[in-house]
Amino acid sequence: MAEDKKIEIKQSKPIAEIKKGDKIKVDGLELEVDTHYVMIDHEDAKEMAIELFDSEKDKDYQIRYFLDNVENSIEFFELDEIVYNRKEVERVEW
Repeated sequence: MAEDKKIEIKQSKPIAEIKKGDKIKVDGLELEVDTHYVMIDHEDAKEMAIELFDSEKDKDYQIRYFLDNVENSIEFFELDEIVYNRKEVERVEW
C-alpha cells in the first residue's frame, strides 16, 4: 500500500479565517468557498470541513482537516453523485 504524500500548504491567512467567497487553489485549480464549518466535534478535537465549488465545471469539492493539526490531517475530496471521494493532491493554497 502506498504511503500518503504530505500536502504542501501555502497560507495567506490562518485556515480558521477562511470564509464564504474566498478563493482556494488546489493543484492550480481555483475554487470558491461556499461554507466553512465544524463537521464533527470530537471531545479532544474539531474535525472541520470547507465546502468548495468550481462554477465553470459545476463541480463540488471539500477540504477536511482537524483544527489542531492542519498540516498533517488536511484531505481533499471531490463530490461524485452523492458521495465525496478522496483525491490525491500535492498543493493547497489560500
